[in-house]
Amino acid sequence: MTQPKTPSEPKGDPWHAFGYIVSGVFVYGLIGWGLDRWLGTTFLVAIGILIGAGFGLFMTFARFNRVPPEPQ
Repeated sequence: MTQPKTPSEPKGDPWHAFGYIVSGVFVYGLIGWGLDRWLGTTFLVAIGILIGAGFGLFMTFARFNRVPPEPQ
């Protein structure tokens, strides 16, 4: 029989949170950089980085705030 988890126990691996944020910044920053090169602008890379960080934080909260299913 498993012990019930206490609220002080971690809910997941912190490297997942780090990976979500870094990959969001990288992917959307890269998209912004590509759009900057294509459109001849200079601000879309910054917007892409901010959007990627926001999506990374959203994914982190969505993953770690889930309530685990009750064991049957």
